[in-house]
Amino acid sequence: VDEISLIICFKIILNISLSIEDKRIEGDWVNNKMWGKGFTEWTNVAKAVPLFRGHYQPRIPRDLGFYDLRLSEVREEQAAMARKYGIEGFCYWHYWFGNGKMALEKPLEIMLRERKPDYPFCVGWANHSWGTSTWNAVRKEKKAVTFLEQQYPGTDDLVQHFNYLLPAFKDERYLKIDGKPMFMVFDPLSIPNSYDMITIWNDLAKKNGLEGIFFIGRMETADLHDSKRDILLGKKTIRKKEKLLNDKYDAIYSVPVQALKTLDSNGFFAFTRRVMQHFGINFSVEKHDYRRILKYMFSDLDYDENVFPQVMPHWDNTPRRGRNGYVYTNESPSLFYKQVVDAIEHVKNKPFDRRIIFINSWNEWGEGNYLEPDLKFGTKYLEQIPKAVLK
Repeated sequence: VDEISLIICFKIILNISLSIEDKRIEGDWVNNKMWGKGFTEWTNVAKAVPLFRGHYQPRIPRDLGFYDLRLSEVREEQAAMARKYGIEGFCYWHYWFGNGKMALEKPLEIMLRERKPDYPFCVGWANHSWGTSTWNAVRKEKKAVTFLEQQYPGTDDLVQHFNYLLPAFKDERYLKIDGKPMFMVFDPLSIPNSYDMITIWNDLAKKNGLEGIFFIGRMETADLHDSKRDILLGKKTIRKKEKLLNDKYDAIYSVPVQALKTLDSNGFFAFTRRVMQHFGINFSVEKHDYRRILKYMFSDLDYDENVFPQVMPHWDNTPRRGRNGYVYTNESPSLFYKQVVDAIEHVKNKPFDRRIIFINSWNEWGEGNYLEPDLKFGTKYLEQIPKAVLK
């Protein structure tokens, strides 16, 4: 492990089993009003059904059950499991909609207050709006309603946001790169003032005894391949990267999920499917063979020092989206092992603190995108990580 000096930083999505009612969010909406009394994402997970022959649903957690992340003992068990299999840290996704409006903030706040678990972490800003279809697109409704809109009010809000996160940045458990706390941004291109935000936050960080903030922008990526479509995707990726770096982001978090779908899709079938969906017609779920998409998982950009690749154990968001979702079929621990090995190849020659691989995801059960043990595979996916690192 020391020869590879690999840091595997896992993204832990904190939106599973929590009530989203929060006294700090203005308006008269509550969790019960939006999705039904007592709804959590476990509701979607438990009621999911197979939609085609061989479809693995429902996916039920094994070791931790249908847990609540507000409970410290749950987070302690997660950290112990992650540590056992060589995972170096969690990234907590954080929701800040502007003007102090937040949701799902309790697990992070409790973790900071109780100082449990004693485990490395960082924070990511999930800067996207919430609507009635955010967690449950299967329900019937004529038009989705946005009830928590992501806003960017200006300088005062940037300062307020930074001050809220300052206790996390100063926590000794916080993950750092170049001596700076690392901070993920989910949709950096949607921020109208990224350059201003980064400048203001770095100034505030230095005034508060930090060396600055290491900003990582999440970006959909695609490699340059043979067809005209693939080349266009790759050129678009390069332009996005250049813009983020010009906005003073320190690094890019490479996310190929949408590109994988596009590169593996039959153009005529994809167009026909979109037309049918427009008229409310869905005959089948969109499927992609996990074995086939592996060739698109990484791009040459992932060799760059300022680009961090990701690997993905599963994908099936039909619990949330029903027949509007898509599934990666023929998944297996051995294919996940191959992904991790390939990812290590892309980072092993980088400087020590740039040898980071993000794994999407630790517990996004509603999207079939998780690493925690389930009833079918148990810990087999987790076991592939130390096996690949020690290869």
